Amino acid sequence: MNVRRSAAALAAIAVVGAAAAPVAASPSPSPSVAKPSGLFGSGDPTYDGVWRQSLALLAQHTVGVEPAAKAVDWLTGQQCANGAFAAFRADPAKACDAKVMVDTNSTAAAVQALAALGGHDAQTGKAVTWLKSVQNKDGGWGYTPGGASDANSTSVVVGALTAVGQKPDAVRKDGKSPSDALLKLALPCAEGGAFAFQPDKAGKLAANADATAAAVLGALGEGLVAGPAAKTAAPACSDGARTPAQAAANGAAYLAQAVKKDGHLVSALPGATDQPDYGNTADAVVALAAQGGAQQARQPLAWLGKNAAGWARQSGPAAYAQLIFAAHATGTDPRRFGGQDLVAQLNATGPAPQTKATAQQDTQKDKDDDSPFGVWWFVGVCLVAGIGIGFLVSGRRKGPQL
Repeated sequence: MNVRRSAAALAAIAVVGAAAAPVAASPSPSPSVAKPSGLFGSGDPTYDGVWRQSLALLAQHTVGVEPAAKAVDWLTGQQCANGAFAAFRADPAKACDAKVMVDTNSTAAAVQALAALGGHDAQTGKAVTWLKSVQNKDGGWGYTPGGASDANSTSVVVGALTAVGQKPDAVRKDGKSPSDALLKLALPCAEGGAFAFQPDKAGKLAANADATAAAVLGALGEGLVAGPAAKTAAPACSDGARTPAQAAANGAAYLAQAVKKDGHLVSALPGATDQPDYGNTADAVVALAAQGGAQQARQPLAWLGKNAAGWARQSGPAAYAQLIFAAHATGTDPRRFGGQDLVAQLNATGPAPQTKATAQQDTQKDKDDDSPFGVWWFVGVCLVAGIGIGFLVSGRRKGPQL
């Protein structure tokens, strides 16, 4: 689960016909679309608008910040009538048609954010119904409807199901559950115990750190936000029982080994020198803590604290959110993360969050709007009462006529 996950990048490549770096990691200096006022981030939202908005709102909620109403409204306004979300819709007033490329990742992330905020059961209910309708026969999900199941997409949908109080493994297609799909992507311990993103054309699996960080959480039934495991234990790989819990432990063992040398994961692009992968390292922190306790994530967490500030500043709201999730998973104060206040920095990338006063005003407005008589009835009553009081005051001032 990088700032933009692998599946999203592949989908973007399919659309534009050319490979590109993840959008959120290199914000466009001149967005091709006008940036809505309620949207987080300054980069072009074409390929990651809903994703980064969902992560930003979820991160704010996680640290007790009340998001701006217009930021939440922007996200809910992106939903199509069938419940799905696309990465970005420039004109939400226009109904979704076959040309709108909806996807499971945007939809599942939006569900997790809106479920956490509360009060959006209608939206999350429609979204989950749509997600269930595009589940694959192997129990998993691909990035787009009909696409082959992958570890990242399946895992983020698992998080969405958990967020709305459903048991992921009870959501089945042809008798197969999400865990069945993830276990098919798990490698044996001889190959590190990692997860693959998808099988290649020959059906072979290759270890993928991005997919592994996602799948550890998916196998545990966790979402993007996860706390540390209650019982601290160093992850160990075992080819014994093929259960989701053991697959998660195997994946965590792979991640622990991968960060052991330098404290971070690496990102290898074709033809480029290996570079530190900040986003996947943050995701690995969450996965390691959720599987084996905060202590298991200490090394990569410390590396992020020393090195991730510049990356987050360049990458924007989703990056700040990932770091906040890493801090939360390890019980670290995100307002003092490597000398940085991640919460303030995230808030600065979007609409100003609500204060207690504005939140109370919005609540009162909602109550007024929900009144069976309406606000204008109340105003009318006040006017009538005012007129009556005026007559009384006038009569008292005149006094008795002699």
